[in-house]
Amino acid sequence: MKNKIKSIVALLFVATVSLNAAAQDAKPAPASPAATATGKVGGATLTINYSSPAVKGRTIWGGLQKYDAVWRAGANKTTTFETDKDITVQGQKLPAGKYNFFLIPKESGTWTAIFNKEVANTNPFNYKEAQDQLRVDVKTKALKETQERLVYKVDNKGFALEWDKIAVPVSVK
Repeated sequence: MKNKIKSIVALLFVATVSLNAAAQDAKPAPASPAATATGKVGGATLTINYSSPAVKGRTIWGGLQKYDAVWRAGANKTTTFETDKDITVQGQKLPAGKYNFFLIPKESGTWTAIFNKEVANTNPFNYKEAQDQLRVDVKTKALKETQERLVYKVDNKGFALEWDKIAVPVSVK
């Protein structure tokens, strides 16, 4: 009988230690999960890698994201934009390659989209304007419904960022 009790206690101890060890491996889901948008525009393949924050009841434009300030156009680290062929963005040429993508939101008027050559820099707070390959003006559009999570969409006309009540379409040919 004593051996049976000792065996049960030992088994319970091993099970408890195993469960605790397994629980240590489980990581909580990130608040702004990584995401990728990809698609073809003309003959070029576009790929956008970003982190997707949520609105969560916050004021995004002019609140969480200040107007007239360079923004990483996502969360956690810089958003990257890649094209495998030379393209035209808002009527201006952008060579094939990989770029960090930034936006400068404005309270009114057009926003600025920035394609920056310094892709080794994943820290958006180390942005260097001298490394900009291309800056273009883009007009925002109001969304009918709130887009809770930031998302990029690629279609045959270009790509767009959608978040909160705003879409930022960028024309690509």
